[in-house]
Amino acid sequence: MFTRHLTMKLKANVTPEFNRVIENEILPLLRKQPGFRDEITFVAPERLEALAISFWETKENCETYNRTGYPEVLKITSKFVEGTPKVETFELSTSTLHKLAAKA
Repeated sequence: MFTRHLTMKLKANVTPEFNRVIENEILPLLRKQPGFRDEITFVAPERLEALAISFWETKENCETYNRTGYPEVLKITSKFVEGTPKVETFELSTSTLHKLAAKA
């Protein structure tokens, strides 16, 4: 399993609307992506920062989303985000959340 970490610098006073858009627009889009498993989003309003971690079945699913679905997410979130979000991918090592487990 692979994770994709997206770190964003938020504009001031956008947290409530940002959270609503994640829930109502981004998550439905992600659920349609092949290999998508889960999404966790963290917001630190006092630092104007957000971190989104998505979980994917395979590295290929993650890379396909990056090419095909992510440009739409960038468009949707552009009104909340300053600059370009930082994207990193990781192979999942261990997890107790949702009983996600790394492949041996």
